[in-house]
Amino acid sequence: METIGYDEIVRLLQSAAARIKDNHAHLSQLDSAVGDGDHGSAMVRAMEAVEKAIAESDGGDMKGVLYSAGWGLMSAAGGAPGPLLGSLLMGMSESVAGKDALDCPAMAEMFEKGLANLRKQSKAELGDKTMVDALVPAVEAIRAAADGSQAIPAALAQAAAAAAAGAESTRDMLAKFGKARNLGERTLGIVDPGATSISYIFRAFADAAGE
Repeated sequence: METIGYDEIVRLLQSAAARIKDNHAHLSQLDSAVGDGDHGSAMVRAMEAVEKAIAESDGGDMKGVLYSAGWGLMSAAGGAPGPLLGSLLMGMSESVAGKDALDCPAMAEMFEKGLANLRKQSKAELGDKTMVDALVPAVEAIRAAADGSQAIPAALAQAAAAAAAGAESTRDMLAKFGKARNLGERTLGIVDPGATSISYIFRAFADAAGE
């Protein structure tokens, strides 16, 4: 796979939605230890908003489907994950305007624009025990793969591995955002559910790209 276009973007998003739905109980279990226990259900609502945007898409327009999915997340998903993931997708949509296909460097730029837009909405930094701890390493891995002239499936596989490692690293962090920040050392030993969601999403991207 040297390039991805509308069909591939849709397949990545659909794969991510399916992975989150399959694992929503585990996400809520993690969240029950550090929050309200509703992260899994919030992520399911987020993925349903993405699926709705895909179903209503006219087809063929990468910017359009990413923007619509992002707007759906911002306005309908509810909870913290919706606005953050919505800003990610809307940032990604800005990078693909007028393009029919993306090579690996262009895909890296797409994810970088998405991350930059998300970080406008969140003050979370690496080490704060949030989804940023998985997302930043994933995006950096894609850029490194692109700069190394690797193919898209390899880039996404490396991003998935980086996201998983980033999520696991949150086990030893103190939470600094959300209700979990009030629990102090009780958050130690628990992997952040938001970072885990990101790791699931990038694993789904990698699996879809490798098929």
